[in-house]
Amino acid sequence: MYKRILIPVDGSPTGQKALQHGLALAKEQNAKVILAYVVEQLQVWATEGQIDLGEVMREGGKTILAESQETARKAGVEAELVLVEAGVQRTAHSLVQQAGKLKADLIVMGTHGRRGIDHLIMGSVAEGVVRTAPVPVLLIRGE
Repeated sequence: MYKRILIPVDGSPTGQKALQHGLALAKEQNAKVILAYVVEQLQVWATEGQIDLGEVMREGGKTILAESQETARKAGVEAELVLVEAGVQRTAHSLVQQAGKLKADLIVMGTHGRRGIDHLIMGSVAEGVVRTAPVPVLLIRGE
């Protein structure tokens, strides 16, 4: 049924749980997995001026992708890696674009299940993906 499953990874426990579910489904479906890490544009102001934290995020993303690929290999699942440069776009939009570009037919991702003021402040990447994705989305709830 599914041939290409997009799994966004972020290194969080919830993301790891989604990775495990996605890999199990991929193995059952004999599907290929696309592991994606989104690098957001993040700049802070310091006494020295503006500092771009993008490179730090990029390097961290490469590490998370490599670790996730090793997890996939151990599970017996082929995994393609994608480091997504979001720029000024929201993470959810970047993930939905990648799903289309990479011809994913399912997205498996974690959700932290924030509510109330936390949801208002932090937003929800998962909610943004569910609302706009052209393919089914399987959300894996965190602890």
